[in-house]
Amino acid sequence: MITAWTRGLARHRTGRLLAAVAGIALAVALVAALGSFLTASKATMTQRAVRSVAVDWQVQVQPGADPGTVMSLIRKAPGTRAALPVGYARAAGFTAQVQGSTQTTGSGMALGLPDGYRRLFPDAIRTLSGSPTGTLLAQQTASNLHAAPGDTIGIRLPGVGLRQVKVDGVVDLPQADSLFQTVGAPSQSQPTAPPDNVVLLPAARLAALTRGTTAVTTQIHVARDTARLPSDPAAAFNAVTGAAHNLEARSAGAAVVGDNVGAALDSARQDALYAQILFLFLGVPGAVLAAALTAAVASAGGERRRQEQGLLRLRGLRPNQIITLAGLEAALIGLLGGLAGLGIAALTGRLAFGAASFGAGAGTWAAWYGIAFVIGAAVATGAVLLPALRDLRTVTVADTRKESGARGTRSPWWMRYGLDFVLLIGSWLIFRASSGNQYALVLAPEGVPSLSVSYWAFLGPALLWIGAALLLWRLTLLALTHGRPALARMARPLTATLAGTTAATLSRRRRPLARSVVLLALAVSFALSTAVFNATYQQQAEVDARLTNGADVTVTEPPGARVPPGAGPALGIAGVRHVEPLQHRFAYVGPDLQDLYGVRPGTITQATSLQDAYFAGGTAQHLMRKLAQRPDNLLVSAETVNDFQLTPGDTVNLRIQDARTKAPRTVPFHYAGIVKEFPTAPKDSFFVANASYIAKTTGSDAVGAFLLDTGGTHQKQIADRLHRQLGTSATVTDLTQTRGTVGTSLTSVDLAGLTRIELAFAVLLSAGAGGLVLALGLAERRRTFALATVLGARARQLRGMVLTEALLLAAAGLTGGAAIGWALSEMLVKVLTGVFDPPPASLSVPGTYLALTAATALLAILAATLNGIRRARRPAVEELRDL
Repeated sequence: MITAWTRGLARHRTGRLLAAVAGIALAVALVAALGSFLTASKATMTQRAVRSVAVDWQVQVQPGADPGTVMSLIRKAPGTRAALPVGYARAAGFTAQVQGSTQTTGSGMALGLPDGYRRLFPDAIRTLSGSPTGTLLAQQTASNLHAAPGDTIGIRLPGVGLRQVKVDGVVDLPQADSLFQTVGAPSQSQPTAPPDNVVLLPAARLAALTRGTTAVTTQIHVARDTARLPSDPAAAFNAVTGAAHNLEARSAGAAVVGDNVGAALDSARQDALYAQILFLFLGVPGAVLAAALTAAVASAGGERRRQEQGLLRLRGLRPNQIITLAGLEAALIGLLGGLAGLGIAALTGRLAFGAASFGAGAGTWAAWYGIAFVIGAAVATGAVLLPALRDLRTVTVADTRKESGARGTRSPWWMRYGLDFVLLIGSWLIFRASSGNQYALVLAPEGVPSLSVSYWAFLGPALLWIGAALLLWRLTLLALTHGRPALARMARPLTATLAGTTAATLSRRRRPLARSVVLLALAVSFALSTAVFNATYQQQAEVDARLTNGADVTVTEPPGARVPPGAGPALGIAGVRHVEPLQHRFAYVGPDLQDLYGVRPGTITQATSLQDAYFAGGTAQHLMRKLAQRPDNLLVSAETVNDFQLTPGDTVNLRIQDARTKAPRTVPFHYAGIVKEFPTAPKDSFFVANASYIAKTTGSDAVGAFLLDTGGTHQKQIADRLHRQLGTSATVTDLTQTRGTVGTSLTSVDLAGLTRIELAFAVLLSAGAGGLVLALGLAERRRTFALATVLGARARQLRGMVLTEALLLAAAGLTGGAAIGWALSEMLVKVLTGVFDPPPASLSVPGTYLALTAATALLAILAATLNGIRRARRPAVEELRDL
């Protein structure tokens, strides 16, 4: 019996089986692909975080402790690859006599590096000119002293006096912030910037220069074995910080660990949680939608299943035998769909990422594939077996003669009339509550090493999705129930005298049709919200890079340097469309020292983009006009406005260094607006003012940076040419380089990889929701079309009946999907504010992709319609005989 039943299913219900298998395959493939991608992304975040650190640990030897004892403890610690001592000596100042003039700088640091240091820590120092060994001068110091390899400089050491050394090379210190950190101090008490003046000496030379002084401390720089760290950033962070704490405990207070690799992993584990959140926000709805598609496919054959159960009962089969046959169908669909889904996932990984595992380890890859297969089996059980069990308990033989639109139990009044509004109101309330903590989903309490995710904020978008779907369901049912006259008028051009019959049929089949509309709308909303989120994320990643770098290419001058006449225009080499000078000063407001930027209001926008979201109290253009109209106008950060209780028009007295007297001078400004973000500015407090007013009141027109507009092309090539032209006298950065350094590790694993998977599946789901369900619904109504033919309906009228239903589905589904998708996109971007830096001023809408999605759905509906028309033309006698 089982073999015969299986053969019968494969022969006579091929379309329905394949459609259900396709739905299961989509759900399985989406879960397997996204799960594997998430795991691989976390491993990539860990690897990138580890590689981003030049020195894993900086162990500070405490005063009175023996460096040799601490070194012995470090080398015995598990995971230590190598360790070298580094001497730190404070210098009171540096001097140099170059070309007959004497240059003097302020205080700085002298480091003593042992042999082999650069081989063990190759990323800590980058040679710019001269020898890679010997006495090395930091680029900023070389610029301040106008020194080059071969010149002699003086180092003024406390208690020793001036000591002369010959410069062998000029270097850059890419990770100066961590190199000169105060080990053991809280992050908020760290210096705002590394020292401007640094010289690197061989360890023996530093020891000779500092003999007789006590102003030397010792750090031990440690390279750790990071290859064996767990792939998950959170687990790797716990392992690294645990090892650091263990060393501090064993040293009995003789050593304090500056855990650079732990700090990098700390940031990565937060990004890993955001990646996990994105997986839930963007991936789970797709899997749920694929499961709903499978359920809709199964329910499209519900009437036929009930008829088959009645016939089986008439032939004497017991209920448990019927259950066995239903279970066989579910198992067959689950097995074939699961295997097909795993194959699709593997193919997706191979095509998009070069590996079926998406780069994940064998164990985690197999685990996700197993989880996806089990989910597919559960969906098959829920979509095929459970409805069969329900029908077996509740449906009699007489019920098999009823049409599906005439049966079904009435829901409670509160579900029929209030559930959708309750869900939508609950979604809005949760969304508003989330705004109270600035939509912070990843929580990192001060002093607590563990992170947590505020999962309750997920309820907002989830309730919106469900509530909007229920509301669309309600509106569709109301329109089909009470809108028969309007339906008849709409159908009349296509069905002529059968317009009333067509309207009655649509009204009678309102539940299956409403289900199809809702399913199509949810698929379209999933595609729209995912696409808009991805496009907005990419837009803001570009905005962040441009804010940090300032422009396509930025040339930064040493602090306080005065640009020679004509130096600015000289930067306008081939490919540069505009050169914009940007002043950079420091100013005191009350006791606070903040950055002050001087701009030319009329031309600043020619080199860099200024968005309205960067400002408050007016648009970017309006506030730049204010600066131009009144030279002493000042744009102030929101934090400073709150701290000093400023109101528009207030006088703000800033203390700025006078270039002539070198003493602070009080300069009055007028508060004209709020600036939240500005190119090259820090993310905390700063001021923006008119450059001409700053130059006039301070007696200096020194420029801090030049912003170069290259039209968005060839940034790296132009930056390389300028670097060769300027040498070590200035720092040249380009937008291409900045993109790779300012982004979080979430950006570095390329969020587009996640959304490429989802967008491809969204197109398939839209096509399936639009065409597959319609095709199966029309196939189940062959008897209706055959009877209409017997009663005298012409082929044109039957074609009109099919087209009317298809047009109604397409119009209602696409319109509802666009509305739900727009609302969901707005909420997703708001709730996931923590992913964006800075938050977007407006959403980015990828029109090409959305047009492709709509076209695919319409083509699927058209194909289903044409297939339905072809079936409707079949001779009625043959159709009724087969049925």
